[in-house]
Amino acid sequence: MAEIGEGPGTVPEHERILQEIQSTDTACVGPTLRSVYDDQPNAHKKFMEKLDACIRNHDKEIEKMCNFHHQGFVDAITELLKVRTDAEKLKVQVTDTNRRFQDAGKEVIVQTEDIIRCRIQQRNITTVVEKLQLCLPVLEMYSKLKEQMSTKRYYSALKTMEQLENVYFPRVSQYRFCQLMIENLPKLREDIKEISMSDLKDFLESIRKHSDKIGETAMKQAQQQKIFTVTLQKQNNVKFGKTVYINDRIPEERNEIVLKHAFEEEDENEEEVLTVQDLVDFSPVYQCLHIYSVLGDEETFENYYRKQRKKQARLVLQPQSNMHETVDGYRRYFTQIVGFFVVEDHILHVTQGLVTRAYTDELWNMALSKIIAVLRAHSSYCTDPDLVLELKNLIVIFADTLQGYGFPVNRLFDLLFEIRDQYNETLLKKWAGVFRDIFEEDNYSPIPIVSEEEYRAIISKFPFQDPDLEKQPFPKKLPMSQSVPHIYIQVKEFIYASLKFSESLHRSSTEIDDMLRKSTNLLLTRTLSSCLLNLIKKPHIGLTELVQIIINTTHLEQACKYLEDFITNITNISQETVHTTRLYGLSTFKDARHAAEGEIYTKLNQKIDEFVQLADYDWTMSEPDGRASGYLMDLINFLRSIFQVFTHLPGKVAQTACMSACQHLSTSLMQMLLDSELKQISMGAVQQFNLDVIQCELFASSEPVPGFQGDTLQLAFIDLRQLLDLFMVWDWSTYLADYGQPASKYLRVNPNTALTLLEKMKDTSKKNNIFAQFRKNDRDKQKLIETVVKQLRSLVNGMSQHT
Repeated sequence: MAEIGEGPGTVPEHERILQEIQSTDTACVGPTLRSVYDDQPNAHKKFMEKLDACIRNHDKEIEKMCNFHHQGFVDAITELLKVRTDAEKLKVQVTDTNRRFQDAGKEVIVQTEDIIRCRIQQRNITTVVEKLQLCLPVLEMYSKLKEQMSTKRYYSALKTMEQLENVYFPRVSQYRFCQLMIENLPKLREDIKEISMSDLKDFLESIRKHSDKIGETAMKQAQQQKIFTVTLQKQNNVKFGKTVYINDRIPEERNEIVLKHAFEEEDENEEEVLTVQDLVDFSPVYQCLHIYSVLGDEETFENYYRKQRKKQARLVLQPQSNMHETVDGYRRYFTQIVGFFVVEDHILHVTQGLVTRAYTDELWNMALSKIIAVLRAHSSYCTDPDLVLELKNLIVIFADTLQGYGFPVNRLFDLLFEIRDQYNETLLKKWAGVFRDIFEEDNYSPIPIVSEEEYRAIISKFPFQDPDLEKQPFPKKLPMSQSVPHIYIQVKEFIYASLKFSESLHRSSTEIDDMLRKSTNLLLTRTLSSCLLNLIKKPHIGLTELVQIIINTTHLEQACKYLEDFITNITNISQETVHTTRLYGLSTFKDARHAAEGEIYTKLNQKIDEFVQLADYDWTMSEPDGRASGYLMDLINFLRSIFQVFTHLPGKVAQTACMSACQHLSTSLMQMLLDSELKQISMGAVQQFNLDVIQCELFASSEPVPGFQGDTLQLAFIDLRQLLDLFMVWDWSTYLADYGQPASKYLRVNPNTALTLLEKMKDTSKKNNIFAQFRKNDRDKQKLIETVVKQLRSLVNGMSQHT
């Protein structure tokens, strides 16, 4: 019952599953079949039974369909068998027809193939023509490139390469020849770079060799321009009545001639003016710069150019070891430097970026430091002022030339001030020799004048004024010697020489005036003063020469104000200006006079010593000769003649010399009496010595040099006079009693001196004691001497203890 109850519900389910299996894709059968096994028990068996029943139904339907169509199939087969015979006949006919068509079309095929071949050739020709027309411009451009390379038109060649690469090669890039050309272009570019760099190297070597010629031309043009400008300015100043600075050696009327000559030279040189472009072919630089610019390697070229030029600058700045020996050495050095920087200035202005102002300024500062160091070192070896002056002129032209090209040159003018000091030193050395020669050639005698012409000739050279002398008839004598006008002329020559260095230094008249005065002061205070002092010390210069030297220095001192006027006329700077330096001639010649006066005193004393050394006293004589000694009379005569020469000296100098001579003579005579080698003196010797002193006093009282008041000159012998009076009168009691009193008769007699002389007389008395013992007076005198000696010793000892 259970099975019967389950039957109706199970069958529809199995039918549904079978429908799904028949109607769905095989990929979805699995889940459907799984539902069979998931169903109730015995469902599988029932499903299989249902499936077999379904299969049997389909087989029955197939069999029915086959039976229905079987007669039609049989009829179709029968019809096909009937058509087979006709088909075979048709095949034979078609085959035969095809054979006949093939035989008939063979000639047509041949002709058609010929036509096709001609058509292909025609198309190929057209294509070739088109391609050749496309390639011909490329080949023409490449041929043009080769021609440009062969004619060294490298910049144009690079431009052609750019056109080929940008315009022509892209059109034919598929061809092999184009690839070969493209591959060849880098090599051509490298060749161009190498060739242009080689040309640049040749150019650098060329300008290195010709830089002196370039510099010489530039300096010559700068100098001509400066001369023309200065001359024109002077002419304009003269025309408008302005006071101008003119060297008074050149008359002002010559300015018109100089200016005219300058204009003529300017006209003649207008066609001959050469520029740096005329002397140097800069095309290698331009070409190389353009080439590297086109190649995009401009920085490499700039660095190479600057590096090489810096190397050349160092070579140019290196001087020759003997440069200081001649001016040509300095000139060659300057022209090379000027040539170098003229080229750099030209490159700066005609190229863009190859060199910059900062680069040239850096290069110039480096060069300027080297130039200054070189000039400072080499100029120190120059001992010839003319060479130093030429060096200065070269430096000025050098500085003016480069300043015209925009280079700062202030440091060069500062250097010129250092060289100016050296120039003054060389001038001082040169003028020291000149002064020595003048002094050597001088006869140290007043200048004889025999005619008015001679007198005018001398006073035209030397500012001498003496109304009394002018009134005297010819022949007459000027008080100074020949060296005075010569010295004055040479001092003016020195001022001229010093002025030459001050020219063109771009300094004001006040500064030039100060320079001239300072250098002239150095000449006076150092050189001339030293020469005068050396002259005064020379052994062969006697008293007469010394007197003349004093007279000469007096006139030179008076001429100093004319030298100041001379400098004022040159510089137009008034002496009343606050900062104007004064000439030190007054102190210079005063010092020389003092030295000459001192030398006069010294030589006069030496001469006195020579006469005194001729003295030959018999210190043991019993009686005097009754007349003064011969050596002393000769000495007095000599002094009289010398003091007559001294009349040309200033009064105080002659009086001082006379007083000094008398004092020295007195001292020498005193030392003679007190000489330690002199052991004994007799009274007769003292009396003879007294006669000589009397002659000295007579000479002093005769006023050998005017101007002494009263017996001032006689006081030089007062010590001797009181000492001799003491011994002659034998007034020892008065001496001892009044010693130390201001009113003492023998105030000038020193106890030591008196004791020394008295002991020498005592020794003489002892030697004569054998005879003296028979004479009472002599015995009394001997006792008196011993007594006085004791008292004097006591007095001397008391003075020593007090001291």
